[in-house]
Amino acid sequence: MIIESATPDDLSKLLAFREEAASWLTALGTDQWRRPYPADKLLDTIASGDVFMVRDGGATAATITLTRQAEDGLWSDQELAEPSMFVNKLTVARTHAGQDLGGRLLDWAGDRAHRSGAAWLRLDAWTTNEALQRYYLRHGFQYVRTVTEGGAVNGGPRVSGWLAQRPTRLNEDHGLRDLSQPIPAP
Repeated sequence: MIIESATPDDLSKLLAFREEAASWLTALGTDQWRRPYPADKLLDTIASGDVFMVRDGGATAATITLTRQAEDGLWSDQELAEPSMFVNKLTVARTHAGQDLGGRLLDWAGDRAHRSGAAWLRLDAWTTNEALQRYYLRHGFQYVRTVTEGGAVNGGPRVSGWLAQRPTRLNEDHGLRDLSQPIPAP
């Protein structure tokens, strides 16, 4: 499998991934991602070079956003002063579920973040999705706190404020051939 930078041509696939994930999550009993994500905001993150696609032959297997930009209101000024990168919108196609592709992407993200000089790989997860929170804990993240104040990027109240982090480290064992663009300077 390869990982490469997303292009604007990937927008429809990214939106479809989110819809597929929302349906699957609804079946699991969570309200995560029921509200559509604004396509213009997604295009902005693609343009900034922060969205990545995993390809398996002709299929798109997964996506992850890895950025230096923290969502407003989640992390303290002291935490934001520490060199960090943030994971968002990690999604694995149902066709590739059960292969720990999400874990491999987290390892890739930690490696890429480390190579960019970041000390921390951080994320915010759905506040009420305890299964997802346990998933991140199993993958080496440490719970920081839960933030419920503020609004969501796609409208409504904040729903993704369970914060976790893990130290970055070199790790080429993720098994993804990285064809993405170089990391831009901070």
